[in-house]
Amino acid sequence: GRIAPSSGRETLTSDPMTLGGYQIDLIEAGRLRLDGGAMFGIVPRPLWARRIPPDDRNRIPLAMRCLLLRGHGRTILVDTGLGHKADAKFEDIYGVDHAHSTLVGSLERLGVTPEEVTDVLLTHLHFDHAGGATRRTPGGGLVLTFPEAAHYVQADHWAWAHESQREAASFLPDNLDPLEASGRLVLLDSTASPFENVELHIVDGHTRAQQLPRIHDGDRSLFYAADLVPTAAHVPLLWGMAYDVEPLETIKEKDRLLTRAASETWRLVFEHDPTIASARVVETEKGFRTDDEREGLPDAPGV
Repeated sequence: GRIAPSSGRETLTSDPMTLGGYQIDLIEAGRLRLDGGAMFGIVPRPLWARRIPPDDRNRIPLAMRCLLLRGHGRTILVDTGLGHKADAKFEDIYGVDHAHSTLVGSLERLGVTPEEVTDVLLTHLHFDHAGGATRRTPGGGLVLTFPEAAHYVQADHWAWAHESQREAASFLPDNLDPLEASGRLVLLDSTASPFENVELHIVDGHTRAQQLPRIHDGDRSLFYAADLVPTAAHVPLLWGMAYDVEPLETIKEKDRLLTRAASETWRLVFEHDPTIASARVVETEKGFRTDDEREGLPDAPGV
């Protein structure tokens, strides 16, 4: 069924902001539902259910919120949602909802065609992050959704996606094989960033070599937290996912990056939060919490 935002209105794009020489927009690529227990791991259901209420199948609504950067002669898309290649059984299991929004439709509302995207940065290759990078043709073939774009993946993550038994259900051949065959796959080595004023932070707790971009300009930063901190409810250190391959490593990585985010007043973007698109993080005696939560991005000098 259709998953409506809490506001009761369709939210396709956020207000833009400028940072690091880029115009930055948050765009929606649809919604999905995942098991709440899996999304919150060891956190008891009465606690997480107060933050994001589950449906009668114990699934919680999640956004697929991507990042669009336009500047320095480039149009850069960060993550792509899950796309439209799944069959009816898959869509039912995961509560896929494209009535809410589609990736290409959200881009077109900003005046961007798929052919104009120059770069696609994939934080990792799980189906809800990388599936939208490819599409099925009327003849049944698989091609790139953004045919002119270079597609960036960490080399260590690309190898992991082809060898991990633990995560095999998340790395789908229909998503990976067309990328490899396209000639437009670029494997990156650790934190070397191909983009001006964009730093890549590599984390291994959720999956091996997930790359998280931080756009910065002087003392301002916007950090796309992807599946390190998928929703605002995951900001506390121990609120992690059962999906994480190394949950203790996730805690260490969150501690390190959220400490810096709090001290340097980064704004975080939450890829999967159904209502809170971005927030700052503050550190208190009781740990980390969000501050200045927003449904979109601020269109103001301060991030």
